[in-house]
Amino acid sequence: MQGSGSLLKQLSVKEAWKSTSSRWGGKDKGCEASLSQMEGFAKYGNEDSGMVGKKRVMVLVDHTSHSKHAMMWALTHVANKGDLLTLLLVLPPHRGSQSSCSTYLVNHLGSLCKDCKPEVEVEALVIQGPKLATVMSQVKKLEVSILVLGQKKPSPLLSCLCGNNSISSSEEFAEYCINNAECLAIGVRKRSQGNNGYLISTRWQKNFWLLA
Repeated sequence: MQGSGSLLKQLSVKEAWKSTSSRWGGKDKGCEASLSQMEGFAKYGNEDSGMVGKKRVMVLVDHTSHSKHAMMWALTHVANKGDLLTLLLVLPPHRGSQSSCSTYLVNHLGSLCKDCKPEVEVEALVIQGPKLATVMSQVKKLEVSILVLGQKKPSPLLSCLCGNNSISSSEEFAEYCINNAECLAIGVRKRSQGNNGYLISTRWQKNFWLLA
């Protein structure tokens, strides 16, 4: 699947950013989960699909709820037993030092993932630098198989005021990553209360409704 129209776009940005990392180990046990099939991508890393070996799934995390929803979706729908789930938190380059809040956040999210699915190996990275360049660089450097990004519902007020020009910078960032990352990139948005499932976007398919 990785060979399906992958756009190799290199960003020549010098990696002089500060970073920290944490990793949680665990024994292999429990059941496996896999990506539901849809047009544009098939099951990843599932024995039934004939694809074997570990894969690295990267999730861009922050303090928002849609980021957490994307992380849990990746954990339950993409990461299988023995895979490596990388949680990436990018801090603004102008911040003087990495705050204790950022360290607490990634440690909390990493522990949550291990508690929910101990058969998946989890690591957390905190990197200070330009957000887009950092994500693209880490995807290439770590040879990421799947990048998962949380997306939020567009603001109705902003849509009314700005019409077609209401796309926010966060939406533009997600769309760029989906269309240009050197791996399969998936945008995940949890549907509003009263509506089950998620809206999934890839470079081939936009806002595909996944019930589970």
